[in-house]
Amino acid sequence: MSLKECKEELKKILDEHGRENEALLPCLHAACERCGYLTEETISFLAKELNLPPVEVYSVATFYSMFNLKERGKFIIRICVSLPCSLKGSRKILEAVCEELDIAAGQTTPDKKFTVEAVSCLGACDKAPVMMINEELFGNLTVARAKEIISQYE
Repeated sequence: MSLKECKEELKKILDEHGRENEALLPCLHAACERCGYLTEETISFLAKELNLPPVEVYSVATFYSMFNLKERGKFIIRICVSLPCSLKGSRKILEAVCEELDIAAGQTTPDKKFTVEAVSCLGACDKAPVMMINEELFGNLTVARAKEIISQYE
């Protein structure tokens, strides 16, 4: 979606929620959902429309992990690195996945197909080590199984 189209969508949301501070979170959600991520221009636009300092919009956007400030891939691979998963080898899985895709954790492949993220917890400690690809959870992983799963998305 172009920046112009994104702004038009945000104006609709602002009209729906009013141009009060309470509209900020719904607008940030909508911008990420419709535009993919929050650009500097989007943050500036929302700050102007809501009569807020840009730094306030930016601080809200960076506080919540559900908002993205950079473009991400079609498939978001989240690998849990919390203690239960780490004890069962999730760090090796993270390294192997990153090596397989030739990117580091927190990066997106040049073709915008994959983004890899190391996350604190996916709430599935009983299936450790775990990873999610978009909304699908995979548990009891090994390095080989993680690579096999990712190959199905390529």
